[in-house]
Amino acid sequence: MFNLLIGEIIGVFKTGRRVVVTGLGAITPIGIGVQEFWDGLTKGKNGVGPITKFDASKFETQFAAEVKNFVPENYIDKKSIKRMDPFTHFALATSEMAINDSGLNLDNINKDRFGVIYGSGIGGMVTLQQQLWNYYEDKNPRSISPFFVTMMISDMAAGQISIRYGLKGPNYATTSACATASHSISDAFMLIQRGSADIMVCGGSESAITEMSIGGFNSMKALSRWNDRYLEASRPFDKDRNGFVMGEGAGTLILEEYEHALNRGANIYVEIGGIGLTGDAFHITAPAPGGEGAVRSMKEALSDAKVSPEDVGYINAHGTSTTYNDAYETAAIKTVFGDHAYKLVVSSTKSMTGHLLGAAGGIEAVATVLSIKNNLIPPTINLSNPDPECDLNYSPNTSTSKQLYCAISNTFGFGGHNASLLFKKIED
Repeated sequence: MFNLLIGEIIGVFKTGRRVVVTGLGAITPIGIGVQEFWDGLTKGKNGVGPITKFDASKFETQFAAEVKNFVPENYIDKKSIKRMDPFTHFALATSEMAINDSGLNLDNINKDRFGVIYGSGIGGMVTLQQQLWNYYEDKNPRSISPFFVTMMISDMAAGQISIRYGLKGPNYATTSACATASHSISDAFMLIQRGSADIMVCGGSESAITEMSIGGFNSMKALSRWNDRYLEASRPFDKDRNGFVMGEGAGTLILEEYEHALNRGANIYVEIGGIGLTGDAFHITAPAPGGEGAVRSMKEALSDAKVSPEDVGYINAHGTSTTYNDAYETAAIKTVFGDHAYKLVVSSTKSMTGHLLGAAGGIEAVATVLSIKNNLIPPTINLSNPDPECDLNYSPNTSTSKQLYCAISNTFGFGGHNASLLFKKIED
């Protein structure tokens, strides 16, 4: 009875621990590394171009936002590179960036309390497609690589990060379409908050610019087909938007318990104030009318963080450049924030990076953190003919300087998965 009581008391003290961001890493279509990514965002750099990964001449969409100038050998030995899918390359590289950025001395850290929650919406699509081709070329099962399964499965990024650094805390992957990375960040936040870990690597990675992916999204009429105007194709909140542009890359955060970070003299970017996780229970691809699920996720994030709507100065929107998402997300913001919706700033960084699917929430969380840190909001580029239904301040085409206390990053995925992450300036 006494031990049970002590356990309950300890549980009370552990619950509600503060969680901060102490490290960032990013590989994106507009830059390798956090500084290059941030510079690209604030300058309105466009990451979209013709597809170079395969011959796309027969496809309805012939462009995407590919990562440029990434050299996996800078982060991974050559033997291991061949045994990993590109989405794992991105995950390992950005995790190295984030750990280095955090200033963690891994020799002085209790690795039993250092975990990894890392997601991918699709996983090893490049590997899956290549191995299928290997088999169908000669119908010989021996053509299938012994590393096929471990290269393809979505949890392998989390596993490889853990193995590389000897991190023995909670370890698993999230997969929830375009909300994947935000769910991994949310899970990492909750694990630290409840006392199951002190430090977490979290985020998402995606490398799915392949024939099957582009062909599949074309078949469902989800991608823009502006092949002659590809630089203008990703245009969230614009009346002429006609589908999203696929991107690739990874975004990684180091989350840490506040006192743990203070005790080691860490550089703290921001605090995660709260999260909101909801389900639409409506349709496999379309968002709920009026953004009803998004309304609840943003309200939950505000409530969890114990802040008022007026405290939020910026929303990094899901903003996919699709008809329903942009209009319904706008409607949801107006429902949650009322008159304040017209005073805060909303922007979609997907206008520059394209849509990174399962990695979107990772790089957009990085962007949101840096916006608060720098009091600077990236633009929504290509916004030249605003949709009358989308009538908020989307920071069109230029960055906006604004003192920020709180900001929200929204991600919404196929299947009706909604996640809103609320970050805020650190307070003593």
